[in-house]
Amino acid sequence: MFDHIRADLAIIRERDPAARGWLEILFCYPGFHAISLHRLSHRLWTCSLPLKLLARCLSQLGRGLTGIEIHPGARIGSSVFIDHGMGVVIGETAEVGHRCLLYQGVTLGGTGKDHGKRHPTLAENVVVGAGAKVLGAITIGANTRIGAGSVVVRDVEADCTVVGIPGRVIHQSGVRINPLAHSALPDAEANVIRNLMERIDELESTVSNLQRCLQEVAAGRQLQDVCRGESQSLKDREILEFLGETE
Repeated sequence: MFDHIRADLAIIRERDPAARGWLEILFCYPGFHAISLHRLSHRLWTCSLPLKLLARCLSQLGRGLTGIEIHPGARIGSSVFIDHGMGVVIGETAEVGHRCLLYQGVTLGGTGKDHGKRHPTLAENVVVGAGAKVLGAITIGANTRIGAGSVVVRDVEADCTVVGIPGRVIHQSGVRINPLAHSALPDAEANVIRNLMERIDELESTVSNLQRCLQEVAAGRQLQDVCRGESQSLKDREILEFLGETE
């Protein structure tokens, strides 16, 4: 257990630039407090003695002190860092691998009322952004990062980037990710809108060209080289503001 505590302290020093010393982490980091209490409650939960009620009481104490709710049945690896942590919920059958990073408001929750495995499994070095929800008995592969506010309900392979509601894999590679860059993710919706704008511009240009041809035919004039018509400018202020391209 003490080895786990040392590893938890070390990962906080490594990943949080705001951590100024061991004493600050020991006294001022609720994520560290919650995981340390969980390791004790998990020992009580899994021992052969009938101490599950005591384990749940200790879990509730940790919830009240830190704002982080971890069921004593959850399995958490070493060097796990819950940053800030307020509102984090980790369910009974959830499994969190080594060196995972969870931000505030994350839920590793279950779906339905079935017994057995009903919460997600996170492999090693997974980053879950603020407010993200990972739901159901799904598996998140190693080195995957989940964007803030995403809702993931399906299995994700290793080395992926997931964003959106429901979560969609928008990038997959073997490149090691920066665990602190959980908000530096591509904007999938903006890319789709930008693509649609380009296609609509092309269609408007084609329609304008056809109208010119019809006018020439109706006037009884012979068609020469017909220039492409000018499309309407779709880059109005609201779209540009949505895409973040205003000057």
